[in-house]
Amino acid sequence: MLKKIEKPYKKTFWEDKAFLLNFSFYDNNKDIVSLISKSSNPYVYWDKIKYWKVPDGYSNLNLWSIIKLRRIGASSESVVIDEHHKKFTWIRSLPNLDQFLHEVDMKFGQKIFALPNQKSEELERRLLSSSIMEEAIASSQLEGAHTSRKAAKQILLTKKKPQNNSEQMIVNNYQAMRLIEDDLKNKKLDEELLFLLHRTLTQNTLPNSEINRYRIDKDAIVVGDRGQKGEIYHIPPKAAFMQKEIKRFIAYANDELEKDTFVHPVIKAIIMHFWIGYLHPFVDGNGRIARALFYWYLLKKGYWFFGFLPLSSAIKKSQTQYRDAYIYSEQDDNDLTYFIDYNVRKIEQTMRDFEIHAKKKLQETTQMTKIAINKYQLNNRQIQLLRYYYKNKDVTTSITTHVKVYAISRLTAMKDLRLLEKQDFLKSKKVGRTVYYYATDKVASLFD
Repeated sequence: MLKKIEKPYKKTFWEDKAFLLNFSFYDNNKDIVSLISKSSNPYVYWDKIKYWKVPDGYSNLNLWSIIKLRRIGASSESVVIDEHHKKFTWIRSLPNLDQFLHEVDMKFGQKIFALPNQKSEELERRLLSSSIMEEAIASSQLEGAHTSRKAAKQILLTKKKPQNNSEQMIVNNYQAMRLIEDDLKNKKLDEELLFLLHRTLTQNTLPNSEINRYRIDKDAIVVGDRGQKGEIYHIPPKAAFMQKEIKRFIAYANDELEKDTFVHPVIKAIIMHFWIGYLHPFVDGNGRIARALFYWYLLKKGYWFFGFLPLSSAIKKSQTQYRDAYIYSEQDDNDLTYFIDYNVRKIEQTMRDFEIHAKKKLQETTQMTKIAINKYQLNNRQIQLLRYYYKNKDVTTSITTHVKVYAISRLTAMKDLRLLEKQDFLKSKKVGRTVYYYATDKVASLFD
């Protein structure tokens, strides 16, 4: 059964006389004005507003009528249309939106670390690699990958062959993100690139009959709850409409649609994210490809900073809100503002979290590197390995794994690990034919 939002009016908005009667109560009451402002920060629907305390002489339906009319008056049309050819709209004047977009543009012209040097550049590379891993893991978990973050990261670091569908999803997502970062961000979007990205994301997780093609009506794809309730959140449009709109989507992604209407690249990337989710062009992998295209567009437009922001990690912590942002946007008169507002808030949160994380990492790296080099004469590979042990308790490595992670010879890997064992940072244990290396308590002393 399709999950439907509660509607306060029996008829369509403009046809319902109750709306017009309710709106007539508005007289610029200061408390009502305050509640109108509150309704956009965050951007909420009637199912929240109906519980708010309103001034004497007003009802919650009065308040919603006022808010709804003001939203309609402030809305701008987007390029996205539904299956009934009604356009989705959005409000450009959201509270603090201009300030947020200005802050994003300022990041575009800054360095992550104020004083670039070999140490900070090496840390930037590590942070980028780590962020891409976090994005790949969280984006896959959003789509049902059942693997812990710790186990998933170990698979990516050791380049271990995936053992099940969940692990394969994560490896695929990581490969897709790396492909975007290393190559695709420099290319225009076309159907060939779209299918390449989809193949990368779904490799070895879908039958051959479901790749290299769009979905068809017989596939009977719906978006819904995987649990016992079996609720349906979205029924994608017919395949013929979807295939026609994909062509418009590609033109929009290449800045070839409605050139005279400027939309900030971040907002445009969010709209693209929603559009793919709405069209649902493939049998599977639509959420992953929607989020991947969000990154592709922003990296293509030069917003390199987004490569460091694992947005899916923030979304994963608020999956219900993410789902509802889609549902409200589609069911509340095609008001795309719900989805835009949600994503802006998650981007803001991810930016703040990254800045705190980067500052902490720089402090840790400065302290730890100084001791590791001056006191113990360790190289960068050994330092990175000890940092990994410090952050991930009870993990192990081996000569073979060290070779894979750092792309070095077996002899070099043996020297790295045996020196660390000699200095009491590691202890070894042979299991079968493989020697595994475990961290000792001395590792923590480098960071304390």
